[in-house]
Amino acid sequence: MAAGKDAGGTAATSRAPLEPADFAKLEPWLTQEIGAERVAISNAALLAGGAVQQNWRLSVDVTGGPRGGSHEWVLRTDAAASLDVSLDRTSEFRCIEAAYRAGVKVAEPIAVSSDLALIGRAFAIQALVAGNAQGRRIVRDPALSAFGDALAREIGRELARIHSVRPTNGTLSFLPVPVVNPSRREVATMRKALDGASEPRPALEYILSWLDANAPEPRAITLVHGDFRTGNYMVDNGRLTAVLDWEFCHWGDPREDLGWFIARCWRFGNDDKVAGGIAKLASLLDGYNAEAEIKVAASELLYFEVLAAARWATISLLQGDRFIRGGERSLELALTGLMPPEMEWDALDIIDRLAERGRIT
Repeated sequence: MAAGKDAGGTAATSRAPLEPADFAKLEPWLTQEIGAERVAISNAALLAGGAVQQNWRLSVDVTGGPRGGSHEWVLRTDAAASLDVSLDRTSEFRCIEAAYRAGVKVAEPIAVSSDLALIGRAFAIQALVAGNAQGRRIVRDPALSAFGDALAREIGRELARIHSVRPTNGTLSFLPVPVVNPSRREVATMRKALDGASEPRPALEYILSWLDANAPEPRAITLVHGDFRTGNYMVDNGRLTAVLDWEFCHWGDPREDLGWFIARCWRFGNDDKVAGGIAKLASLLDGYNAEAEIKVAASELLYFEVLAAARWATISLLQGDRFIRGGERSLELALTGLMPPEMEWDALDIIDRLAERGRIT
């Protein structure tokens, strides 16, 4: 069993734990939220992974109501310091609810609270989902050759279902609908983030200028997961069981999710398997185009690969700053902060290839 990033283990951490004293506040609140007669929490264990958020595995006994019985749930809350560009727990939860209603495979959303009196920080509770989400384990699975293409087609269909959610009838009204080209909006967001970074990145600034000048017009504005990649979905026996980590969800160009999924940084060394390190790109697009209202061609995605590399370079820099400036003594954060040059190289390589083909302004 697993939730969040890893398969059920707890993580050594200095972050504030959930204690039995917290259960006394959570239990009556949760009882009311789910319409039960009584809720008892017997254990809370911090799951490994989750650099931006914490994920706590809860053992819960419910008496009465529609959820009567014993359950394993996950309480998701902010880590010691979160990224400014990530959604708060309530907003993320509403995005998961919208995806759940659209038929996307997500861990069932159960309850959410922003009441700091409960555990001292906002949180959301979802069902625990079986499977593994460790990217390197997935791409190195000895059975990958047997299930990789089918998994990529399944992932493509899930992405298309996410992109079926549109900003109509007030859906997710707290998410701003872009009034300018959404790709250029992403560039502006990255530039703003870089203004407060610990070091200048001239190569990244050049890449952002290129992205701004070459942004394609969107053919639709849809819900965008914002971090759909190998490592953020659960796999059990070669099948997709849940899409995780919706804190970067927003309205935008759906091709952004596809470009992020195929970016080299998320192939975990399987560079020949363009679709997330698990399969060829054609399999991902076959699944996507079988479900999507608006079809996407492989040739459209090179721009969005550059956008993905620039975005991960920016996020990596900010994660490193959590270690350098924020005082979070985390080896993961420190190592992540060293990644921007690699992402810059990837982006510049694609730009160079596009220039050779005469596809650059």
